Amino acid sequence: MLTVGETAPDFKLTTLGEEGPKHITLSENLGQPTVLLFVPMAFTSVCTKELCSVTGEMSEYESLDAKIIALSGDSPFAQAAWAEKEGIKLTFASDYEHNVAKEYGIAYESFLPEKNLTMGGVPKRSAFVIDANGIIQYAESSDDPAKIPNFEEIKSKLVELKN
Repeated sequence: MLTVGETAPDFKLTTLGEEGPKHITLSENLGQPTVLLFVPMAFTSVCTKELCSVTGEMSEYESLDAKIIALSGDSPFAQAAWAEKEGIKLTFASDYEHNVAKEYGIAYESFLPEKNLTMGGVPKRSAFVIDANGIIQYAESSDDPAKIPNFEEIKSKLVELKN
């Protein structure tokens, strides 16, 4: 997994905007802190709980000048349907081929192997805070897909970056 102090790899992924699919990059958000939230899969209970919670606290992140991008291996169309159904108001990026999860070092070799599933490349539930210069200032990842990131620590890091 990438760690604090490393340069965050840029990416060019697809998001679904008001006018249809378009590209989104990390580099277009440089100049402000960015929080990358990797979630395993759309329409799952823990992922929904996490992103709905973040949506409910968006005013706090906005007051800290932070941009939030949620990444999963789902298609941008599935992400948009999930967001609409659950009221998630975040920017999504589709890591459909799992390249970004692999580059950040947070891809499962086999997701939920105890259920004999072979879904390699699925991102582990992870969070990265990237500063305005593209340097990772906070990194957290868990092998346990039910463990939600420590959002109090994430907010504390964003406060530190703002001051």
